[in-house]
Amino acid sequence: MLELDVNGKKVNVDASPLARLLDVLRGPLGLTGTKEGCGEGECGSCTVLVDGVPMNACLVLVGQVEGKSVLTVEGLAVDGALPEHLNHLQRTFIDHGGAQCGICTPGMLVSAEALLRNVPKPSDDQIREAIAGNICRCTGYQRIVDAIRHAAELRGRDQ
Repeated sequence: MLELDVNGKKVNVDASPLARLLDVLRGPLGLTGTKEGCGEGECGSCTVLVDGVPMNACLVLVGQVEGKSVLTVEGLAVDGALPEHLNHLQRTFIDHGGAQCGICTPGMLVSAEALLRNVPKPSDDQIREAIAGNICRCTGYQRIVDAIRHAAELRGRDQ
């Protein structure tokens, strides 16, 4: 039995420490927002934050995150995933058309969250660098950059 801190909650999971974090999140924990795109750490669809650092959950063993904080896309929403509970970042992705097919979106959101936590007013170049490990085949990247920039502006007004 492993004890994990996922999205701010302590959870116990019956899994081998050698299981991929991605499989444990999607399987026993039922957190299907984190997507598997390539399974090789190349696409960024499975990006989660481990102690605030973006990591590809397909490359991380669940035993490696014991005692660490894991944040998935579900953890971004406030009190659930209903539209009225989405945070600024999630809302701006919707408003700017930054989310289309949904495969890259969770990883993009989590990577953007890591950026905005560390750089409250990022430049477009900083945004592009932060999401460079996430591949999107639907939107091009400008709508995603616009969404992240707008989220940063909204967060700046709230503080």
